[in-house]
Amino acid sequence: MPNYLLTYHGEAGPMPEDHDITEQIMAQWAAWYETIGADLVDGGAPFAFSAALGPDGSSTENPAQLSGYTIVKAADMAAATTIAQGCPVLANGHSVQISESIDMG
Repeated sequence: MPNYLLTYHGEAGPMPEDHDITEQIMAQWAAWYETIGADLVDGGAPFAFSAALGPDGSSTENPAQLSGYTIVKAADMAAATTIAQGCPVLANGHSVQISESIDMG
């Protein structure tokens, strides 16, 4: 089964200062990871800031509002899309891009 990179797009922000809200967010992620089970390759991480470097050496800050990633194993794009539909970032107005990785080995 191929791996799929789920990238999260939307304005990244700091974690809430309220401990109870942070725990609720972490519980949502844990519940989603549980539904993925053994097909969770890498739970990923949120991103704070990013920059893009162009071929001419120019740099742009936060070019795509990339806010994090997860890697999953799925039979095909449809199955990966089904997994992505449970992602907690969708409830925050973010989008999830699903990309199949190509096995080069």
